[in-house]
Amino acid sequence: MAVTDSPYQAYESPESGDSGPPARSVRDRVLPPMRGSVLWGWIGPLLVMVFGGVLRFLNLGHPKAVVFDETYYMKDAFSLITHGVEKVTVKDADKAIMAGNTDVWQACTPADLDKCASYVVHPPLGKWMIGVGEWLFGLNPFGWRFAAAVIGTLSILVIARVARRMTRSTLLGCFAGLLLALDGLHYVLSRTALLDIFLMFWVLAAFACLVVDRDQAREKLVSWYERSPVSPIGTSMSTLGPSLGIRWWRIGAGVCLAFAMSVKWSGLAFAVAFAIMSVLWDFGARRAVGLRRPYVGALNKDVPQGVVAFGVVPFVTYMATWTGWFVNATGYGRNWDQATSAGNPLFFVFDSMRSWVHYQWQVFTFHSGLETSHPYMSEPWQWPLLLRPVAFYYEGRQNVCGPGVKDCSEAVLGVGTPVIWFGAVAALVALIAWYFSSRDWRAGAVLLAYAMGWLPWFYFAIADNRTMFLFYAIPMVPFMVLAITLCAGLLIGTSRPTIKGVVPLRRTAGAAAVGAFALLALINFWWLHPVLSAEVLPYLDWKARMLFEKGWI
Repeated sequence: MAVTDSPYQAYESPESGDSGPPARSVRDRVLPPMRGSVLWGWIGPLLVMVFGGVLRFLNLGHPKAVVFDETYYMKDAFSLITHGVEKVTVKDADKAIMAGNTDVWQACTPADLDKCASYVVHPPLGKWMIGVGEWLFGLNPFGWRFAAAVIGTLSILVIARVARRMTRSTLLGCFAGLLLALDGLHYVLSRTALLDIFLMFWVLAAFACLVVDRDQAREKLVSWYERSPVSPIGTSMSTLGPSLGIRWWRIGAGVCLAFAMSVKWSGLAFAVAFAIMSVLWDFGARRAVGLRRPYVGALNKDVPQGVVAFGVVPFVTYMATWTGWFVNATGYGRNWDQATSAGNPLFFVFDSMRSWVHYQWQVFTFHSGLETSHPYMSEPWQWPLLLRPVAFYYEGRQNVCGPGVKDCSEAVLGVGTPVIWFGAVAALVALIAWYFSSRDWRAGAVLLAYAMGWLPWFYFAIADNRTMFLFYAIPMVPFMVLAITLCAGLLIGTSRPTIKGVVPLRRTAGAAAVGAFALLALINFWWLHPVLSAEVLPYLDWKARMLFEKGWI
């Protein structure tokens, strides 16, 4: 994750006919200026977000049914907002809920309350977030999908802004936001009450916080450098550099990573990787301003704060998300310690913590032994090529989709937009070559984040033969989009004209290629949209949209 002295060189290299790159100040070299209007830097991404939000909220309550694993999370969420913990439901609770009955909890006597506690295998935050929509709009499809739609929409704004910051281009930022808005898997999960869209959002938010922190840390270093009366090779230049003060954006990243782990434990891989990445960025920043001992300076002045941001803050935040379980005696496993030992009221906190640790171990063993076969399960090496998506919902209908058409289909297929996913495969390969040839920090960061969303699943697939699904890949999608966006920037090239003031042909051709890709993504999404949103259509039209018949049906 080394950083070049010219991290934005790929976007600022001289065109043919130029006399060469102009001499750049330390500020321009270490922290290239943000180009374009600040106002449009917000208006553009916000407009793209509104476009994506309209797509996600339009007819959000359809299908009016419990879709796939919504059966678990929408009930757990409602239990959390009404009882503080997840409780066991009665038989046929889904049917009762769809009929408007919300009293679906199993009755228990005071003596056997523990039998009403539901054994859940994911931390509570994602379900609390789903519960907010149910609290606002009721226990109905729109209510339990509302939070997912909000988070999915906000993630479009976040990626547009972070792509803008990484490329210094509002146009490329909007391009990234548009691609995320048009991805089929992101669209489906933004309209379904599953946990994975929340995991994706908090991982992306943490990454965005760290990119902002990187810029702010470099700004402080450059300002300190410019105030120094002697050059870096002078005797009065500090060998370590300054302390950068409290880095709130890095602390914010720690909170977001804790929230990711509080949705699903798979957020832990991102937490470890992002912590290492942030420290390496600190090494590179201090080296870039010319400090004689940059690594020692970072270890002394940056790493201690990093331990707080990536260690203490996430631990405290993660534990806070379990407050409902700690304060409610009816949570699953809540009184395990008292049931297996004498228990001492004076050590309530320790007893509670021991019970909590035991519960976490039970969850870990559940996940490590999850081998149940499922018709839509897939292996992680199949994900990038969309070989086995998940049918979230399918209903065959008769005579409801037009005159003369008997067989009709209503489906929600959890699949990515092929143009985007296949384009991302090529972009990621290009980024590998780019990183090893230039050590560009952006390529390295995107590749690392993508790898953390993908490679850990190989271990579980090979060592544990674990049951997995394509939608587990959703945390990878923002970084697939960023990979495409960075490659789009390389295709378009520099915005600086030649000596003659003529925009080079390469830039025109590159812009045309990027625009064509965006148009193809839009057409591909439009073609798939009926089978992503449960639109009723003739069976033959549904089948025509199954790209790989053996894998998609």
